[in-house]
Amino acid sequence: MGVEETIGVTGTPQIPQQRGNQLLDAAARYAEQRHWDVFPGTWLEIEDGVERCSCGDLACRAPGVHPARPDWATQATGSAVVARRAWSKHPLASILLPTGRTFDALEVPEAAGCLALARMERMELPLGPITCTPDRRMLFFVLPGAAAKVPDLVRRLGWPPNSLDLIARGEGDYVAAPPTRYGTYGSVQWVRQPTAVNRWLPDAEELLSPLAYACGREAAAARCR
Repeated sequence: MGVEETIGVTGTPQIPQQRGNQLLDAAARYAEQRHWDVFPGTWLEIEDGVERCSCGDLACRAPGVHPARPDWATQATGSAVVARRAWSKHPLASILLPTGRTFDALEVPEAAGCLALARMERMELPLGPITCTPDRRMLFFVLPGAAAKVPDLVRRLGWPPNSLDLIARGEGDYVAAPPTRYGTYGSVQWVRQPTAVNRWLPDAEELLSPLAYACGREAAAARCR
């Protein structure tokens, strides 16, 4: 059984009764089947009937979806055995994936991401896994090294890098993996789930033109509102 079969998140997310088991199994399978490093982040705790981040900060900006330790980069593991042990200790911990190792991620607003994805599919571009977060962001998984070259690639396309809402997440950063919950808003979902077909990731340069165009169009539309 693959990751996508375990978490079944195309369309309506499946939230089983034993959520902790789902997180543990998903984290272990990411490590075992995709060879992605994983590490447990914070989680949500119920206090006086209110869900709060396990970090204890009542004003936490990313409740339940950020590193629990400052040394998270060294804590990340590619071992399914170690991952199972970590989530056995904290069953509700978010699943975080360090970028800059086996993949980078190009993050854009959901509306721009959907527009770009439709264009990519028409162009028959090779695509890797893609996630969507409850705060309406889409992340396209690409080969590592993207974060270093994206600003220059954007300039070559005629866009000032700071004019686009396009973030390249690389070394020293991380992304949340399904079925991690974002506070009380919902769970991260797969738009395109990991399969044998998309095991080989595209280079950022292959996807950047449609992503930059879609982000530029969104920015222009926002200025007109």
